[in-house]
Amino acid sequence: MIELSRGRRTAALVALALGGVAIGLTEFVAMGLLPDIARDLLSQDYARSSSGAVAQAGWMITAYALGVVVGAPLIAALSARLPRKKLVLGLLVLFAAGTVASAIAPTFDLVLVARFAAALPHGAYFGAAGLLAATLMGPGNEARGFAIVLSGLTVSNVVGVPLITRLGQTAGWRAAYLVIAGVFVLTLLAVLAVVPEVAAAVDGSPAAELRALRTSQVWLVAATGAVGFAGFFAVNTYIAPVTTDVAGFSAATVPWALVAVGLGMTVGNALGGWLADRDLRRSMIIGFVAMIVSIAAFSLVASTRAGLFVGAFLVGATSLYLGPVLQARLITVAPGAQLMGAAVNQSAMNIANSLGAALGSVAIAAGFGYLAPARVGIVLGVLGLALGVVSFAVGRRVHERIPATVAR
Repeated sequence: MIELSRGRRTAALVALALGGVAIGLTEFVAMGLLPDIARDLLSQDYARSSSGAVAQAGWMITAYALGVVVGAPLIAALSARLPRKKLVLGLLVLFAAGTVASAIAPTFDLVLVARFAAALPHGAYFGAAGLLAATLMGPGNEARGFAIVLSGLTVSNVVGVPLITRLGQTAGWRAAYLVIAGVFVLTLLAVLAVVPEVAAAVDGSPAAELRALRTSQVWLVAATGAVGFAGFFAVNTYIAPVTTDVAGFSAATVPWALVAVGLGMTVGNALGGWLADRDLRRSMIIGFVAMIVSIAAFSLVASTRAGLFVGAFLVGATSLYLGPVLQARLITVAPGAQLMGAAVNQSAMNIANSLGAALGSVAIAAGFGYLAPARVGIVLGVLGLALGVVSFAVGRRVHERIPATVAR
């Protein structure tokens, strides 16, 4: 642990979490603004079918998710020897540039390209910032270190996303993204001012980071997150039309539905980070079961006004509970390549984002309604639970074989 005053350590952790706030804005604001984006960029399609245009606009979220998937392991490998603070600062510059490009791109196709580019540093930021936070907190706090950085996402969803969504509804979605770019610049200045220098791992190298990808457990845990967490994104991507077309609220209520999700995420993230440092297996199983039940409940009650908010809170809480749990699990199965393990988790989460948004789009476009993605989410959650159980079973058999081999 780096020797810092309590105030300096707190300021450094807050600065790193502020990056999570900015990332939460750039990733989740689109979900509340899909109808506005569709009306602007896909006006002719929107005039023919509003639901079809909204479903097509959902590919904007998929493009961002795919950018995370590509960028996370690539940047993790290339930056293995780079000091963590310098890496974080460079990633924030890329974020700001990509978000500005998203705001000014004139056509839907170019916006898709800009969203992909803006997402490239996403996974590496959470990996580098999470490891930096864990270092500042000291040994035995890995999951809580990542939970602190992820807490920026939850704060973003409670306060930032609803506010920026409302701004986008009144001043235009492009103005919303320009404000988000400003938050990235603010984060860069904060990190530059208060986060101490931390050297890269002594034995870090691109080869060492890439070796983690040869471990079957890394892929199995990544698949667990990619499939299981897609259940959350299948619900959250289409929260705006569920609020207006299913529950019968006005568009002005969409930010409040996002607040409910964000409050749940805040509670779940804190609880998951605390429990994951104690019992990873139990924490993962509890998390998936709770998420499946919550999504099922949402699909049944979101058509009622009270049910929408209660269901949104529970889905947010149970899903983000799994965030630090899955992050800690991937780092555990990738010894000697922590940055890659952390980055792969972000790739997995955004494969989940892409998968959930895409399958939800297909279900809506097929005419099954705006609650159909939630039913898709139940299936994805069950599959994620099954993969998680298999992962721990495989890991246990590997550990049992090692002593037997040594004995011989």
